[in-house]
Amino acid sequence: MPFQVSPGVNISEIDLTTVVPNVATSIGAMAGAFQWGPVLKRVRVSTENELVETFGEPTAQTAEFFWTAANYLAYANNLLVVRAIGDAARNSVVNSYAAQAAATNLARIDNDDDFDGTTFAGTGLFYAKYPGLRGNSLKAIAIDSAGWDLAITARTANITARNAGTATQLQLDQLLFVENFDRKPLTSTNVAASSGSNDEMHILVIDENGLFSGTAGEILETFAFVSKANDAKKIEGGSNYVRDVLKNESRYIWLARNLVSNLTAGNVTANQADAGDSKASNTFKDFIVATDNTTGIVGGVLTGAADGFADADTPLITANLTDGYNLFSDAETVDITLLIAGPRLGTSSKFILDLATTRKDCVAFISPLKATVLNVVTAVQASDAATDIVTEKEALGSSSYGVFDNAWKYQYDRYRDTFVNVPMNADIAGLCARTDFTHDAWFSPAGLNRGTIKNIVRPSWDASKANRDELYKGGVNPITTQLGAGNILFGDKTMLAVPSAFDRINVRRLFIVLEKAIAIAAKAMLFEFNDEFTRSQFVNIVTPFLREVQGRRGISDFKVVCDSSNNTGQVIDTNNFVGDIYIKPNRSINFIQLNFIAARSDVSFSEIGG
Repeated sequence: MPFQVSPGVNISEIDLTTVVPNVATSIGAMAGAFQWGPVLKRVRVSTENELVETFGEPTAQTAEFFWTAANYLAYANNLLVVRAIGDAARNSVVNSYAAQAAATNLARIDNDDDFDGTTFAGTGLFYAKYPGLRGNSLKAIAIDSAGWDLAITARTANITARNAGTATQLQLDQLLFVENFDRKPLTSTNVAASSGSNDEMHILVIDENGLFSGTAGEILETFAFVSKANDAKKIEGGSNYVRDVLKNESRYIWLARNLVSNLTAGNVTANQADAGDSKASNTFKDFIVATDNTTGIVGGVLTGAADGFADADTPLITANLTDGYNLFSDAETVDITLLIAGPRLGTSSKFILDLATTRKDCVAFISPLKATVLNVVTAVQASDAATDIVTEKEALGSSSYGVFDNAWKYQYDRYRDTFVNVPMNADIAGLCARTDFTHDAWFSPAGLNRGTIKNIVRPSWDASKANRDELYKGGVNPITTQLGAGNILFGDKTMLAVPSAFDRINVRRLFIVLEKAIAIAAKAMLFEFNDEFTRSQFVNIVTPFLREVQGRRGISDFKVVCDSSNNTGQVIDTNNFVGDIYIKPNRSINFIQLNFIAARSDVSFSEIGG
């Protein structure tokens, strides 16, 4: 207790309730090519619908990556996705309404962080939120009070022209505004309080070609009464400045940060503020410009986008893909357990396997090269394929943190009404995730009970018993077609080349769970004294956890040693703390021997040994 000057009662608390926490075991992670969405940023998706909403539907170039992600989500609901992209990718962009074609795209904006760090130049006004050809389907237009007045004045004539099929684009856009907003933009309450005026505008974001909504001309977003003033506030708080509103709320467009004045740059009205100026005592310029005093609308159809794909068959180069996977490299800040390789590109699989091996808290799932496993028909081709697959696996190196399968799968792509070949590594990772939900991470994900592959027409090739023998001997897990049971993962080996308990998926994942959970609990020991009390506390924390795992069939026995035998004076003097945890993992059954013995009628079974 603390030293006291005079007699009294002091109360202190010692917390002995620390326990080993539960840890996540089903967090998938992958990088790949997609047609839309933030670039080089981890995005968590839980369903295929969310995948489509965030990254777009599959295209001919992105289908293998899209369906890799979607296949994992058929088993689990926690996937971190990184969109990788080629260097030549570009955002679509538009300048002014009167000169849409003059827009020059001098910036590429990959994500929110990239937007904050971009210095814009040139004439770009509205940018597509992300790079990719899909952005060319967008149209972004804005109107203010003067433009609204022009639209209202021409409303009757515009309706007549529209009904007659003779309306100009300007007439149609004017009608879109007056028919989709309740009143004209004027002066916001917040700006009026600072003696400013004429700051409000309306913005429409339109799916011009229907690539987002499926309907050409569909209105995707509306932004009413946003402000030209850079310090304008909403009634409920938060910025009402047009650039900030689009950044925080729009799913489709940006407004170039330091080019907001382009909204009014051509207006020659003297002693008035450009968009992007402060609200204090400022009357903001109208969108009506000297060279086109009848327009009153800015923006238009966004153009100039590029996907940046290397080619139709190989949308990314290896460096693009590994840049994406590199966002999963820091185990301290990014929690993942199942690292999905998807389609292999160059040395990407080696990079992914090394990443998992370095992290030591996740497993990489890898499939063979597409060319190796397609068009395998004859027995000779199958034998060659088995040999080549083992060679590919061995070339990546030995690691218990990798799992290698033997095939791609042929499946239906309902978005394009066609069939596509997709690597099965996401399915194998998904089987592990599903096993976590139904049993525990230390159960094997293979076999009839837990190894059924979903969403498959057929494997890319059918391995015979002889092929499977060669594959399994080489550490490759085959997918087989079982009569009446479907397509089954029939192996649970890791990529470890030497015989060991860690050459099985369930054992490797068992130790990941144990190491991860106990390491978190052990942090409570940091900066405490290395004495008998602390060591006993550690044992008392770990033992119940291991006993629970034992009861759930993960281990057959264990022993925890943390005492003076391994925490010697030398250990204590170097500020270290040692806990030795001995584990006997339970093993999965890989081979079954059934002996059927015919006995004579006059023999009693009690007399037969065995």
